[in-house]
Amino acid sequence: MSGPPGRQAAIRFVFIVVVLDMLTVGITAPVLPGLIKTLIHGDPALAARYVGWFATLWAVMQFIFSPIIGSLSDRFGRRPVLLASMFGLAGDYVIMALAPSVAWLFVGRLISGITSSTYSTANAYIADVTPPEERAARFGILGAAFGIGFIAGPVIGGLLGQIDSRLPFWGAAAVCFGNGLYGLFVVPESLRLEHRRPFSLTIANPVGSFDLYAARGGLLALAGVMFLYYLAHQVLQSTWVPYAAYRYHWPIAMMGLSLMIVGVGSILVQTQLVRPFVARFGERGALIAGLSFGGAGFLIYGAAPTGWLFLAGIPIFSCMGLVGPGLQGLMSRKVGPTEQGRLQGANTGVMAIASMIGPILFTETFARSIRDWSTWAPVGLAFYLASALMVAAVVLAVATRRPEPVVATI
Repeated sequence: MSGPPGRQAAIRFVFIVVVLDMLTVGITAPVLPGLIKTLIHGDPALAARYVGWFATLWAVMQFIFSPIIGSLSDRFGRRPVLLASMFGLAGDYVIMALAPSVAWLFVGRLISGITSSTYSTANAYIADVTPPEERAARFGILGAAFGIGFIAGPVIGGLLGQIDSRLPFWGAAAVCFGNGLYGLFVVPESLRLEHRRPFSLTIANPVGSFDLYAARGGLLALAGVMFLYYLAHQVLQSTWVPYAAYRYHWPIAMMGLSLMIVGVGSILVQTQLVRPFVARFGERGALIAGLSFGGAGFLIYGAAPTGWLFLAGIPIFSCMGLVGPGLQGLMSRKVGPTEQGRLQGANTGVMAIASMIGPILFTETFARSIRDWSTWAPVGLAFYLASALMVAAVVLAVATRRPEPVVATI
């Protein structure tokens, strides 16, 4: 991470923010179902239903509050928003650690969905302090941070949960509070006063924030690419485990290992491949190549007759890590420094919509492919559907005209 010491410290802080956003979700995942079951006196079906409601509530909060938080960062700066997120998450996990009932856990997930809506602000911070031609590589670093949190969270949560079911919540609170202190004393503000804009609820809402897409040439199409990409990506979180258990009879340990390999592959692509690839083929090239590799990977997952062939698709699928940096780089060029937070808030809203639709779409497709549609549907139908969504995203990305870069003052 080259640059002045203050900028390096800031980027380091933002990197850790993104790690913690994902880590604190994953760190509680292994123990949350068990804790819920304890609080409702052991009903596994009701516990599973509560877990689904929690996930939906979290996504809804992300959808509502991401544009608000993004616009607040355009008005008051990135630093106070990121610090409020870290300290707010710390307090939230204390509430969940002490929760005496499921109602309190609901309150905790609600607060978590609001305070962790800062991925948009983290991206805006990177856009503030990075020249347009270097943003894709920096967005790749944030993508790697997301992958690290994805891998480490469940592992840490499982280890802490073996000691006490509430200890992962205390651990999540501690790391959030620690990073908040680091940001409070070390990290400078990235958004200059002259680049700030008034806060308005007219635009700081899910509908108003999407108006930005229509107001910039080509941005709406790129938002469509983003939606298709994140919708297809939901098949991993929702269907990977039941699919592999049904088709390949993998034990739990193998499930965890396979997901860890996916995360490691994504990290390697985003830290080692993004920068040289973008330098050679540009952000559009990275976007189209990443979508193509992702579609091919999903196709392999759906067609693989054995677990080993399924695993062989991971290296190809990992190159989908080119998508996020290329897409974010293209989109951030479309708006000036006063609207980066609004753009990233709208983007996170798109991701939240995909997170609300995707799990139901893919789990229902998988369930029907092995039951109601089993006479004609292949067992890998959910992954074929994800591959088709990626193909549609490629077509839309190719049809999107080249962007006219916005000159931003760094």
